[in-house]
Amino acid sequence: MMSVLQPTSLLVNGVHRARQVSLANQRPASAIEWCSILLVEKKKMTDVTVVIGAGSIGQAIARRVSAGKHVVLADLRQEAADAAAKVLSDAGFGVTTCVVDVSSRESVQALVATASAIGTVTGVIHAAGVSPSQAAPATILRVDLYGTALVLELFGNVIAKGGSAIVIASQSGHRLPALTAEQNKALALTPVEELLALPMLQPDQVTDPLNAYQLSKRGNSLRVAAQAVQWGKRGARVNTISPGIIFTPLARDELNGPRGDGYRRMIESSAAGRGGTPDEVGAVAALLMGPEGTFITGSDFLMDGGVTAQYWYGDDQ
Repeated sequence: MMSVLQPTSLLVNGVHRARQVSLANQRPASAIEWCSILLVEKKKMTDVTVVIGAGSIGQAIARRVSAGKHVVLADLRQEAADAAAKVLSDAGFGVTTCVVDVSSRESVQALVATASAIGTVTGVIHAAGVSPSQAAPATILRVDLYGTALVLELFGNVIAKGGSAIVIASQSGHRLPALTAEQNKALALTPVEELLALPMLQPDQVTDPLNAYQLSKRGNSLRVAAQAVQWGKRGARVNTISPGIIFTPLARDELNGPRGDGYRRMIESSAAGRGGTPDEVGAVAALLMGPEGTFITGSDFLMDGGVTAQYWYGDDQ
């Protein structure tokens, strides 16, 4: 039996939480409560920043670019979104939280609908992802590569004129050996639903989580370059930032994982001699998304303290 979905919201500690309710049985529409259309009193009069990934980097960017805007904060885990929303709400931001799974078209479409119902989407910050120590190759490709392509496609249909987006990629994309021109074009332009079927992404070709992560992050920057053309037709911009080791929970997982010693050596041998902070990423994002960045689109900004320079051109190479 098909259920009719009624948009609703909960107000929890001053933060709107979007959910779906099935009128057929008055319970959540699915095991994961997908975001649905959230109707608020100031509909269509509000500029909206959508933050996908409630971690430290997403929060840092949101704080820099969302003054006077409503923040739609989406994460795979409701508790993570709620915790981040409390921080932003306490700092004076209006926030709505959502659960989103970027590897699901239905879920991302629901997030787009929620944000569009609240107001005009003028900013998108895509900071969700999994690292090599957190997932198998297939999951990394599904979340980090396909998920990013999906977000770019669907939000590209609603982004406002003058709007902008940031995708958080990684220095790892710059450590991958050069791909062929055909591979670059395939990662950039293959339709989203055909992307994971590319021969270069099959299990017999991508057997290592790190390689899957590198391919995904290289694919992110290529995808953004291609999408900048489409977003430009709407008068909007999109760029990637490729951070190095930024001290976040994800980075701690990596530093405590099997590649931890290698990451520590990378930091020690880099020109900066330290890891970065989420606020430093936020500063670059503020430039790219703000009025001083209006000539910048389709670009990838590597900020890693010189780790990539050391990797390719250091004394030990």
